[in-house]
Amino acid sequence: MSKITDRVTALAMPIVQEEGCSLWDVEYVREAGSWYLRVFIDKEGGVSIDDCERISRRLDPILDEEDPIPDSYVFEVGSAGAERELKRPSDFEQFMGSQVEVKLYQPVKGSKTFVGQLTAYDQGKVTVTVGKETMTFEKAQTAQVKLHVTI
Repeated sequence: MSKITDRVTALAMPIVQEEGCSLWDVEYVREAGSWYLRVFIDKEGGVSIDDCERISRRLDPILDEEDPIPDSYVFEVGSAGAERELKRPSDFEQFMGSQVEVKLYQPVKGSKTFVGQLTAYDQGKVTVTVGKETMTFEKAQTAQVKLHVTI
């Protein structure tokens, strides 16, 4: 799968940048019996539906021509979102000090979810301050880390 997402990333990057956006992530996943190719974009001030539509219209024919995915799939372009998942070291660096939600595979102190301020990231280890307590989670413990927005 990573070869597909790497290839799509290479195809999408110049188009996304020409449209004044940045490429946040590309995922190719199976959901409810169908394959989905999703390109997530970001932009200072937020992504609009027009941004998504322009990039989709430009990228769709290139994907048809290059054909990086032999099977049928649903193609979507969308915003990375306010509660985006943090995956790469640069994501963690960009949002250091932000509120995050850490989901774990196994409970720690009776919980599998912790919300706190992202205070450190080192080779997959995530450190958050939850209330007055600082907690560090190893990469193998962590199922997902995403930004957390409180309304």
